[in-house]
This record gives sequence, structure tokens and C-alpha cells, in this order.
Amino acid sequence: MSSRNPFREIPASGRFLALAALAVGLVFAVEPSPPMSRSAAKELISKASTPADHQRIAAYFRYKADVMEAEAVEHDELAAEYAKNPNGHDMKHPMSGKTAEHCKYFSQAARKAASEDRLMAAAHEAMAKGSK
Repeated sequence: MSSRNPFREIPASGRFLALAALAVGLVFAVEPSPPMSRSAAKELISKASTPADHQRIAAYFRYKADVMEAEAVEHDELAAEYAKNPNGHDMKHPMSGKTAEHCKYFSQAARKAASEDRLMAAAHEAMAKGSK
């Protein structure tokens, strides 16, 4: 019986790619899909008349808000990393994609978008309760 590990025979780059593919697969397996496409949402918004229509639209805006919140968290984390390890871009290119300020700005913008999407969801939930 051999005690060699066949995994060690795979080059490090191959092991890395396999692990990266697994991680990407797990992310996409967990990430929820949107309740409808953007174009379908626009069409439904233009002709919504039933409580079910407004509930579907509210679900769409809640989904968009959740996506924006996730982007805000990601930018917060990146801002913290850039702040810990300044790279000189802050002085030369203050809003380039490699600075903490850039990430802070986009985190705030994403949170504002999430807030607006939540307001839209609430408005359509109210319309669903009011329409018969």
C-alpha cells in the first residue's frame, strides 16, 4: 500500500485553480437570483394593477437593496485594507480605484441606493395593501 499523496503530484497552480473554481461555484450557488429582470420590472411597474403585481415589484426592489448592501460591505472591507496598506495612490490619484477614499465613496453611494430601493419596496407593499 502506497503512502504517497496523489494531491501533491498536482502542480500548485492546478491546486489553486481547483480551489478557486470551487469557491466561485459556492458563491454562485448561495447567491440568490433576482425575482425578475430589470426589463421585466420596468414593464410590470408600467402596468401594475393588482396586489400580486405590487408584491412582485416590492420583492424586486428588496433584492436590489440587498445587492447594494452587499456591495457597500465589500467596499467597506476594501477601504479598511487600503487604509492599512497605503500604496501612494492616495496622494497622486485620490479617487482612483486603489484608494480607501474611492471605496468609502462607493460604499456610501451603495448604501444610499439600498435605502432608496427599500423605500420603493415599501411604497409598492403599501400599494399592494391599498389596491384590490
